[in-house]
Amino acid sequence: MKINNSSIKKSINYLKNNECIGIPTETVYGLAANAYSSSAVSKVFKLKKRPKKNPLIVHYYSKSQLERDCHLNKNFYKLYKKFCPGPLTFILRLKNNSMIDNKVTNKKKSLAVRFPKHPVIRSLLNKIDFPLAAPSANISSSISPVTKNDVIDEFGKKIKYVLNGGRSNIGLESTIIDLTSKPKIIRLGGLNLEYLKKILNVRLNYNSDTKRDYPGQRRLHYSPGIPIRLNIKDPKKNSAYILINKKKFTSKNFFYLTKNKNLEEAGKNLYKILRKIKKRKFKLIEVEKIPNIGIGRTINDRLQRASIK
Repeated sequence: MKINNSSIKKSINYLKNNECIGIPTETVYGLAANAYSSSAVSKVFKLKKRPKKNPLIVHYYSKSQLERDCHLNKNFYKLYKKFCPGPLTFILRLKNNSMIDNKVTNKKKSLAVRFPKHPVIRSLLNKIDFPLAAPSANISSSISPVTKNDVIDEFGKKIKYVLNGGRSNIGLESTIIDLTSKPKIIRLGGLNLEYLKKILNVRLNYNSDTKRDYPGQRRLHYSPGIPIRLNIKDPKKNSAYILINKKKFTSKNFFYLTKNKNLEEAGKNLYKILRKIKKRKFKLIEVEKIPNIGIGRTINDRLQRASIK
């Protein structure tokens, strides 16, 4: 994608003045602010209506930049070499002399970090001398945004600026792995767990832990604010029905994530479809069974969290 230098410059000016802006990444759009600035970080929590105990993910351009703030280990280096930049977030031990604002971590001694791949945000990160605290650019617990317009739908005039980067290519948040001790997956995301297992050569299971203060671990998350029923074969007449396999008949209430069981395509379309259904004011969402393999596990995870009452 062609980089608009004037937009990058405008973004930098806002960030240096401790404002929040919307940024594109390959996963979803983020709400970004200077991770070293207490006033900027406070604005992120306020704008998102995010609980203060819920830590933020911090975005870096390079490994050398991260070394100022975190202790790096052999498992980090293995994964960084293979998957970064990309949709993988690491939880690492924070250095005592780190400049990261303590609200970012909820005063804890660990930090969630990643290196986004999207060329627009990489261009921005390369031109500033501070990392960006950037959770998803949505009101807390609601649907994550995958376009500039989604961010504007969420915040309207409350957000100073949104840097355009087109539609997010993956459409699902990053996979989170805790490397502060024995590696463990904290959040399923846009990266297949089998790839991580192969590189680390360890047993690596997913254990969601809603009792711990990790990013993206609230029980209700990614929600359109509409009841959701999963694994439905025969939908109700007036519900929005989400499918991944083309049917012989059509209905205005059918919403396809994909028509040929392509799970990567389904993941990319998930939040777009949920937002579309919400705008059409359906009262119920029902979802065809989605294979619980690969990215399908991530899709099911998101839908299960979104369906919690």
